[in-house]
Amino acid sequence: MTDFRNKYSVLQDFFGHSQFRNGQEQIIDSILAGRDCLGVMPTGAGKSMCYQIPALMFDGITIVVSPLISLMKDQVNSLIQSGVRAAYLNSSLTAAQYEMAISNAARGMYKIIYVAPERLMTGSFLSLASSVKISMLAVDEAHCVSQWGQDFRPSYMKIPEFLGKLPYRPIVSAFTATATAEVKADIIKMLELRDPFTITTGFDRKNLYFGVSHPHDKYSEAVRIVEKYKDNCGIIYCSTRKNVESVCEKLCADGYNASRYHAGLSDEERRKNQDDFIFDRVQVMVATNAFGMGIDKSNVSYVIHYNMPKNIESYYQEAGRAGRDGNEAKCILLYSGQDVATNKFLINNSHDNPDLDDDTLEMIRKRDLMRLKKMTDYCNTNGCLREFILGYFGEKQDKPCQNCSGCLGDFGETEEVDVSVDCQKVLSCIYRLHQRNLSFGAGVIAQILKGSDSEKVKRFDLSTLSTYGIMKDSTQVYIRRLIAFLEADDYITQTSHGDFSVLTLTRRSAEILMDKKTITIRLPKKKPKSETVTKIGRDEVTTFDKELFGRLRAVRSKLATQASLPAYIILTDASLRDMCIKLPKTQTELLNISGVGKSKQERYG
Repeated sequence: MTDFRNKYSVLQDFFGHSQFRNGQEQIIDSILAGRDCLGVMPTGAGKSMCYQIPALMFDGITIVVSPLISLMKDQVNSLIQSGVRAAYLNSSLTAAQYEMAISNAARGMYKIIYVAPERLMTGSFLSLASSVKISMLAVDEAHCVSQWGQDFRPSYMKIPEFLGKLPYRPIVSAFTATATAEVKADIIKMLELRDPFTITTGFDRKNLYFGVSHPHDKYSEAVRIVEKYKDNCGIIYCSTRKNVESVCEKLCADGYNASRYHAGLSDEERRKNQDDFIFDRVQVMVATNAFGMGIDKSNVSYVIHYNMPKNIESYYQEAGRAGRDGNEAKCILLYSGQDVATNKFLINNSHDNPDLDDDTLEMIRKRDLMRLKKMTDYCNTNGCLREFILGYFGEKQDKPCQNCSGCLGDFGETEEVDVSVDCQKVLSCIYRLHQRNLSFGAGVIAQILKGSDSEKVKRFDLSTLSTYGIMKDSTQVYIRRLIAFLEADDYITQTSHGDFSVLTLTRRSAEILMDKKTITIRLPKKKPKSETVTKIGRDEVTTFDKELFGRLRAVRSKLATQASLPAYIILTDASLRDMCIKLPKTQTELLNISGVGKSKQERYG
């Protein structure tokens, strides 16, 4: 079933590594023994190696089902640089290119073929699959097959149908970075894995620092972080196209080398902007979550979430695009209560999948709202952020990580505050309005509590309410934040009133109004004006020659330009750092550098 090479030779000769990472060897051994498998491994843990090494040892072809064009291009370019015959089949190819790739595959020119799930059931691909020996089908981003996953793609459900049309069933392996127990069970069921070897290597990415900030001015805070890491690449995620445009425009106006990415741009501009970022022509990418899935750029030093994502799965996947080279990187979320309302609107208005019935859509909507609640809890937790994330995925941590804002207090502007009495005031105001058969949105309620003499307050004679002005010493920002928190925790809810949304009490309101429940949230900490903001994270200690590192990067950049490839495909920063430490002087010594296999030694040695 396998050729003469052993797995260690393949690892060293093609990929330039002398030892396997956690979980890789067990998965590879299971696949080589002919067993289906499911691997749940964090971003940067080397999932692709788990199917690429067996693929090179099997005598047939391995088909890799992959969801995004960018992922395939990166993987195939990287494999070719490592001396592996590989190709991809997706919509980026012209008809002539596609037919040529199919023809080459039929003649046995490739060991690994990446294919979009939508292509599996096409006549030309089915004809190819039936005429060649397929040793393994590997499913990347396998959580896409689960309707309980955060990236459900109906096209993934065609995979079992495709397998059923083959002359025989190959080994099936599936891989993902983020999956709860529920999603793992769904992957096994939906892909019809047979007695699979399953492994979860742990979700922890120790090189990532996690931070949550509650800034008064999000843009100023984002600029502070970008400026701190201005010599490095970073991604800023925004929840809406409008925010992407605004933040990118401001950054460019402030002199930063930034670009943008969202679904509203033309295919051509999206492709150009993505390439500019991948090839290091721009330092900062401002994007919606449409950007990044499968982007294998290894030198992203920070990921800023300008808005809170809808769930922990999406957040951890997007944040995980930082530090893929194993170096320290920062993942910082800028939170505001408005993010909760925006996400609720998106959840309640985005489920229009024609492949799902109404009951399933409603179930998914309720599940998404529960996940949003967990995401909101993460942003307001008093404890270790890493502990919170790992706990969400069912993994326990022995002690606080000391590498997050929860442990280090790096942002220093938040503290746990008892807001029980103020919450009672907010709910009482809504109740008093209800007694008059009136209802308003958060803005008017904040005006009443603050004691404003706005036009609406005068028109509806709201100054005669007993709750008018009872929070006159509080800021509008604080009152609106309390309202957002109460809504996020279902003590109040938004309902439609004509063309407007208004706030009403829920059953849970009684817990605060009647049972006097204690409510605490994290709020900006009041500090002396002279006190400065603590720096993000820990001081990074460099143990290699920075000047030599810079010269090596310049050489790599020249080679990348000549080959029309991203620099990290030639060699990663981690490989260059290893060179600076080991200082190889011969071709043989170069093979001892992490990430340098025989093909790269021959190309660049």
